[in-house]
Amino acid sequence: MQLPVLPARKPYTGAFRKLVVAFDVGTTYSGVSFAILDPGLVPVIQGVTRYAAQQKVGGDSKIPTIIYYDAQGDVKAVGAEAIDEAFLEKAEDEGYTKVEWFKLHLRPKALAASHITDADIPALPQGKTVLDIFADVLRYLFAAVKLYITETMPSGASLLSSVEHNIDFVLTHPNGWEGQQQGLMRRAAVVAGLIKDGIGQDRLQFVTEGEASLHFCINKNVLTKDQINGKGIIIVDAGGGTVDLSAYANKTNTDNAFEEIAPTECRLQGSVLVGRRARAHIEAKLRNTKFGAVEDVNHMASVFDKSTKLSFRTSNEPAYIRFGSARDKDLTVDIRNGQLKLDGETVSGFFEPSIQAILEAIKTQRESSSVEISTVLLVGGFAASDWLFGRLRDVLAQSLISVCRPDGHVNKAVADGAISFYLDHFVTTRVANLTYGVEIDVECDADDLEHRARYHTSYYDATGLRYVPGAFSSILKKGTRINEETEFRSSYVQTSANATGLNGISAEILSYRGAYPHPIWLDIAPQPDSFVTLCTVTADTMAVPKRRQPPRSAHGSHWYGLSFDIVLLFGLTELKAQIAWTENGIEKRSPASIVYDSVLQSRQ
Repeated sequence: MQLPVLPARKPYTGAFRKLVVAFDVGTTYSGVSFAILDPGLVPVIQGVTRYAAQQKVGGDSKIPTIIYYDAQGDVKAVGAEAIDEAFLEKAEDEGYTKVEWFKLHLRPKALAASHITDADIPALPQGKTVLDIFADVLRYLFAAVKLYITETMPSGASLLSSVEHNIDFVLTHPNGWEGQQQGLMRRAAVVAGLIKDGIGQDRLQFVTEGEASLHFCINKNVLTKDQINGKGIIIVDAGGGTVDLSAYANKTNTDNAFEEIAPTECRLQGSVLVGRRARAHIEAKLRNTKFGAVEDVNHMASVFDKSTKLSFRTSNEPAYIRFGSARDKDLTVDIRNGQLKLDGETVSGFFEPSIQAILEAIKTQRESSSVEISTVLLVGGFAASDWLFGRLRDVLAQSLISVCRPDGHVNKAVADGAISFYLDHFVTTRVANLTYGVEIDVECDADDLEHRARYHTSYYDATGLRYVPGAFSSILKKGTRINEETEFRSSYVQTSANATGLNGISAEILSYRGAYPHPIWLDIAPQPDSFVTLCTVTADTMAVPKRRQPPRSAHGSHWYGLSFDIVLLFGLTELKAQIAWTENGIEKRSPASIVYDSVLQSRQ
């Protein structure tokens, strides 16, 4: 029995009207949702269901994530416009460049994905970066939501004018995306004109697709009484490029106060990978036949994606790709009456790597969770596949786990859920996906085998003591439960032979993604590249008094030292870092901002 668990949303308490817009830029489809916040009124989540050139108005809340550029790099079409037949004919005549799947170029290279490389993803146009394309799509979607409000709401133009300088934004991203991806997305929002560079940065928030999907499910009242009485649930957001898994439990028996109970998981095994495997099979099957031309293979692969993939239900019966007319026939490759027949077992094989990746990720979350998992909720565009749903349901039933799909537009779960995240904040506790810390030098201990192994790297510092570099100091360990606005801090000392050497402090925040539960050294085998520079934080300590200290050994001289703390703040879903120090008895802090590296660099 399903019970409604959603309490009435409280009226907006702000003093001025505000508009909140959430963008879900997906690998294959994108959508926008919004809410108008009027003082004293209860906000209502609404989705944009009308876009330029969209054939079906009022139902589809998403458009294809496709964009066309001309030779000069100007945008010629986005979304539904980019699949309009009249435009496609013009695009071919004019030599426009089609861009799709560009989001996968943004993926963290550290994300386990041996099955996909940059060569497998359509190349970006010459002179265009992922940031450029992301900004163009955001600019288009923002224009679409403004036009939608203007055309569908009473006094829409006046409403937009009243919130022109009071608009907040939420951007969604896969669970596996990290600080560098958020930094690029934030920069794209600046380029697109959503926010200004350097000011108003707090008007943009991020939320993982998994957490947004949980908010969507809560708002749709799909949670049962058992699921809100201490049992764990896993949200599987199966999209075009990624499958995001997030595990939650209502451990406090408080309506809609959920805690994350396991690190999130992300797999690059979305629906486009199923289509990619199907295309490879079709290409091999039709090679050296009259149907083996690239144009024919592409057309069949497109039909598979749009129809066959979703309608496939059983491996015991053949599946068909209807691509041509009754005159198209070649029985040697199972083509009859314009249809290509595929064995059911073959088609199920296209799905199997994705299914196994999802099951493996569910297993990982179950093992990491201290709470029994009772239910898996399947959302996202890929969730529309009956074969995917059926396979997961049958396999997980053996572990007494039920699998269900919320009714309604599961493909709008992320955009709607992102607005709910902004309004409702149902998740109160999250779990750290990685271990975070900094590189430090440790005082050499001749009796320590690890120190002796690295003795050739040791040195005498300004104090006269011998130190071994390359150690790792954990500030926050993977699996740690994090409440909103929780701080994690560790203390350090920096020394210098002169006072001016301590006028500024900088520290690189590292993330560790290897298998060791307690990493101590940066050069640990067999994964020396598991440490990644996530961000750099700096502090101006010129005004801090520095006292001259006597040498600690014959190898040193007079020196100066400065004590400080590295502080990590996770807030909602973004990592922030600060340096804290004491100045005249008062704690001072650097700004809570981080500088993301343009590329995630592995530590060598």
